[in-house]
Amino acid sequence: MSLAVTIMAAGKGTRMKSSKAKVLHELNGLTLIEHVLNAAKKLNPEKIVLIVGHQADMVKQATNRYELKYALQEPQLGTGHAVMQSKEPLAGFEGHVLVLSGDVPLVTFETLNNLLSHHINAQATATVLTTELEDPTGYGRVVRNDEGTEVIKIVEHKDATETEKAIKEINSGIYVFKKSELFDALHQVDNNNAQGEYYLPDVFKLFFKAQLKVSAVKTKNFNEIRGINTVEQLMEAEQILLSVSNL
Repeated sequence: MSLAVTIMAAGKGTRMKSSKAKVLHELNGLTLIEHVLNAAKKLNPEKIVLIVGHQADMVKQATNRYELKYALQEPQLGTGHAVMQSKEPLAGFEGHVLVLSGDVPLVTFETLNNLLSHHINAQATATVLTTELEDPTGYGRVVRNDEGTEVIKIVEHKDATETEKAIKEINSGIYVFKKSELFDALHQVDNNNAQGEYYLPDVFKLFFKAQLKVSAVKTKNFNEIRGINTVEQLMEAEQILLSVSNL
């Protein structure tokens, strides 16, 4: 398959209580973004686009050993706006786009490869990486059809019905899309929300409306999709990596 990877790495990371860009914090000797890039590189994509913003020059310097295209997101107006910045670096590329976050460092090549294989085999427009939690409070829920083969809705916790809140399958924020359908949808996403931002998950509403196929594949390991937002979460991730390396 023709694959490109887009990685969102523009955020400031205010909750880290540090002046350093979030993706430049270190985890077991590597920056968060290097962990993500190492997993992405193993997929042998045709292009990797790194979306930078806060301390862009420092992030570029920290990642210059990789073969990357860079896109600047300035100002930062949400995840949909971030991915839209990769349109120009991906000009001329036709295929599938894997979207990752630079602050989710524990995701593995094996899980990403499984996600891509599922996406191709399902002939989906988009495929979501999911996991199940005993307590999914606060996370977006993934609603499947009766057969369990396709996703028919992705709903944020605050907008979910009681029936939807009982669903334990959650959206990880890691996706793979057919490129043309992704950017067609991003052009239609608006920012009519409290934050005035453009959200990537809003493309799914457009896919469902157009009756395009959306699939999902589960990872059993919640740790792989953990985002690092605080120093405490960084320390937890360090312990997880140490426990794995000691097996």
